[in-house]
Amino acid sequence: MITEVSIQQAEPTTRMKVDVTFMRMLTPPSGEGLALPEGWWIEKDVRPDLATYRMLQDRVGRPYCWWMRQAASDAVLARFLARGPVCIGLLRQGEALRGFYELNIAAPQDINLSYFGLFPEAIGQGVGRAFLDSAVRHAWSLAPLSVRVNTCTADHPRALPLYEQMGFEPVRTVEEIWDVPDRLGLTIPEQFLV
Repeated sequence: MITEVSIQQAEPTTRMKVDVTFMRMLTPPSGEGLALPEGWWIEKDVRPDLATYRMLQDRVGRPYCWWMRQAASDAVLARFLARGPVCIGLLRQGEALRGFYELNIAAPQDINLSYFGLFPEAIGQGVGRAFLDSAVRHAWSLAPLSVRVNTCTADHPRALPLYEQMGFEPVRTVEEIWDVPDRLGLTIPEQFLV
């Protein structure tokens, strides 16, 4: 099955094709949570301003062609940040931002880890697994029946294996074609161009 994800307005775009894997976790992690290295910590339930949220999306997502939130207007994103059923956590090293996660809690029994990632300089620092563990435990602390996440072939190559190691199971994989707005200035790798 091929799904096309397009923006609503007519503007120049570049088409890309990815395989999106939808995953689900039906039981919370057991045992103690994983510890972050010394000096690293997570600030939970943050409501970032619009500029900070756009920066988070760009710093984490630019290398992986995250475009959907970046394509939204300031008004749409501001409403989402003010009222959206969302929990955002920030990864920090000291006071410096190093990554974020976003939990969509619109369906409280089926929470979606809608965004998760590290800034490029935080990758390889030994924090990703513990950060993901914390995000997943945050989701489960809200008492859902399941936690979902999806990843695609444009994401970091370690994303899918890490989600599986953390207890997510693939439900299905769908080929999607995206019309990515050129105004975002994303570099789309050749293997994803349609």
